[in-house]
Amino acid sequence: MKQPRWKIWLSYLWEWHIESAPSTLNPHLYVSLKRGRYQLSTAHAVYSWGDLYRNFKLSFEQMTLDRLSGREVLVLGLGLGSVPLILEQRFGFGGRYTAVERDESVVYLAHKYTLDQLSAPLQVHCADAYAWVMAQPQRPTFDLIAMDVFVDDVIPVDFESADFLEALRGLLLPGGVLLYNRLAASAADRLASQRFFERAFAKSFPGSVYFDLGTNWMLLSNPSVLKARPKCDKR
Repeated sequence: MKQPRWKIWLSYLWEWHIESAPSTLNPHLYVSLKRGRYQLSTAHAVYSWGDLYRNFKLSFEQMTLDRLSGREVLVLGLGLGSVPLILEQRFGFGGRYTAVERDESVVYLAHKYTLDQLSAPLQVHCADAYAWVMAQPQRPTFDLIAMDVFVDDVIPVDFESADFLEALRGLLLPGGVLLYNRLAASAADRLASQRFFERAFAKSFPGSVYFDLGTNWMLLSNPSVLKARPKCDKR
């Protein structure tokens, strides 16, 4: 959905509230216009912000995406479609996207405001991402998996389980990459992310690394796609 040009200009000065669409899963869910992009937020978190969604944008900047053998992308946690928008509009990545999003309100808002900007094919499944992943045949299917599932600012515990990580590993094609978004906004967040990385993620993906992006960590399963070794820990 397009906004008047004057409102887009003014959004660089302050944030415009566009629409609220509360749901049982996200009782404080709303779309705003900020710096010319639609932003999807909850009470305590930003779910999506067009091609300015920095956690994935900064991560993709450190990767050589052409090293992926193909273009099949799985997005867990759709938001307003920031991951495919960033890949297509910022990096010219001609992917084919499968997205899984549990919240019907999020799916509604994504279709209403942003997904028509994509040229690439996108299939959206309105389903619980954990159940969807665990129900898939364990065969390599995807070159890139973006794990971005939050309920407000919390990752549900199922998505931290060894079974879930192993299921994701089973869906990756040889040379494929899993990017796993984690919070690091507070000391408690950073400690939880470090423990998850060391005790779970690095065990499922030996050699994995993480990017320290300030308020978030991005865990990367396969560092062979990096332009250079990041300034981060590794296992």
